[in-house]
Amino acid sequence: MLFSGKVSVVTGASQGIGEAIALALAKEGAELILVDIQKEGLEDVAERIIDQNGRASIYPMDVSEMEEATEVVKKAIEAHKGIDHLVNNAGITRDNLLMRMKEEEWDAVLAVNLKGVFNFSRAVIRHMISRRYGRIVNISSVVGLMGNVGQANYSASKAGVLGITKSLAREVASRGITVNAVAPGYVATSMTEKLSDSVKKTFLDLIPMKRFCTAEEVAHVVKFLLSDEASYITGQVININGGLYM
Repeated sequence: MLFSGKVSVVTGASQGIGEAIALALAKEGAELILVDIQKEGLEDVAERIIDQNGRASIYPMDVSEMEEATEVVKKAIEAHKGIDHLVNNAGITRDNLLMRMKEEEWDAVLAVNLKGVFNFSRAVIRHMISRRYGRIVNISSVVGLMGNVGQANYSASKAGVLGITKSLAREVASRGITVNAVAPGYVATSMTEKLSDSVKKTFLDLIPMKRFCTAEEVAHVVKFLLSDEASYITGQVININGGLYM
């Protein structure tokens, strides 16, 4: 198995892309540290991993809180003797046109989507440097590259994720640590399932492949970037969008 003996932290692991990533890594032998503000969702994902003979621990917390992130990483290192992988996936939306957007809608999205990446990366990076090994994958979005109406806050946060990815990659490349980003397009989730057929058609008309991405397809790319097969790839943005943005 690819990740036998490895310890992987996945934020936003209670559902959607984070859940798919956690399950994919567990199948490859990784021991999972599952992080999310939704405790019940984490418990469900951990139970699925354990039922499949995997190993998982849950850490319910708010990724936007620096002290909480630092404490989670400290506890995880003590309990599991180290951290090999960090997947910064936690994210929220608070969509609105910019002229109507409330300050709290802007602040909430930036706090989780961008500051959360900073918090966990900062908490884990000294440990990875001391071991001269580590893999960090940040989940961005196609809208961080092309923008989207009603998502100035979300687009800004995901563009910021690309910036921190490239900067940190340069800082730690000589220490055996890679830092990359994945930018999915529209992903088939419970959220997209609730859209009307006309709205779905509008989105699909923009995608050359004429279908939504699956969470599992994103997980496959993350799994590759965490593997030793990707040991010479760093500071890159891998687009998974069916041709929506080229």
